[in-house]
Amino acid sequence: MMFWYGHGVNCWGWFAMSVGTVLFWALIITLGVLLFRALARPGPPDGGHGTWRQTPPDGGPEQILAERYARGEIDDEEYHRRLTTLRRPPTDAARP
Repeated sequence: MMFWYGHGVNCWGWFAMSVGTVLFWALIITLGVLLFRALARPGPPDGGHGTWRQTPPDGGPEQILAERYARGEIDDEEYHRRLTTLRRPPTDAARP
């Protein structure tokens, strides 16, 4: 029998201690990675103000066009031209 400082050495004790150490460091590393990913995630596109929607606004393309016109992204002529195009019935060439 092997002795160390007057006590017997138990193989299962060493095994349990080794497994416990590996699990402890795996837990620490996992928590670090999760924390890093949470902090590195980009915020909402408006800089954190208001709500962030991933779905397009309700109302369809005419509402989007009206919003762009209201923001000043397009002028009167372009707004009316695009609105006419949206409301025009599809031609036979556009149908499959």
